Amino acid sequence: MSNKVRVWDLPTRIFHWTLVLGVISLVTTAKIGGAAMDWHFRLGYLVLALLLFRLTWGFIGGRWSRFSTFLYSPATVFRYLRGQGAAELDIGHNPLGAGSVFAMLLFLLLQIATGLISDDEISASGPFTSLVSSSWVSRATFYHSEIGQYVIFTLVGIHVCAILFYLWRKRLNLVRPMLFGDKELAQPAASSRDDRLSRALAAVVFVVCASLVFLMLKFAP
Repeated sequence: MSNKVRVWDLPTRIFHWTLVLGVISLVTTAKIGGAAMDWHFRLGYLVLALLLFRLTWGFIGGRWSRFSTFLYSPATVFRYLRGQGAAELDIGHNPLGAGSVFAMLLFLLLQIATGLISDDEISASGPFTSLVSSSWVSRATFYHSEIGQYVIFTLVGIHVCAILFYLWRKRLNLVRPMLFGDKELAQPAASSRDDRLSRALAAVVFVVCASLVFLMLKFAP
């Protein structure tokens, strides 16, 4: 008997796919360069607002979106790698997926932060370059253009390969739940809250996060 469980609430799903489109668009505009860099910066601000939202939603969002449900001990990760993990570890983010999520959040934030103080010395300059020394601008620019983007590419590649591996070897479709929210599980499990009130809360949280980014840019030198 299968049990349908709401794993990914709507705000988490919207965040996920908007972030996917945002990252793809950031890469595209960066490669085009020129006038497209204006959109590169705008998209970067959007991604920053999304990341701030996800960090907040990780504490107040649906059950399986909360960091507390996929913050695993090294012993749990080790047992999972040996195939000894409990079945409930695969309900939300499993120990490997959790590592991918935290790494992606960290390096995307680092990529945005360095972009804010980068300067390509041609036509694109971050809004906060004047607040730091030229040596820091140089370091940030080097990381942003020569290291950071390839770290992101690597993390995305690992993420896609993991999805394909789970589909091929374990017959687990990880994409469908992120599209529609539900998973069919062999055992009963608690569902994430995903009602009108929680969705309204998510909208308020995102507006606050976007407003913070807007205010940050408004008072940029």
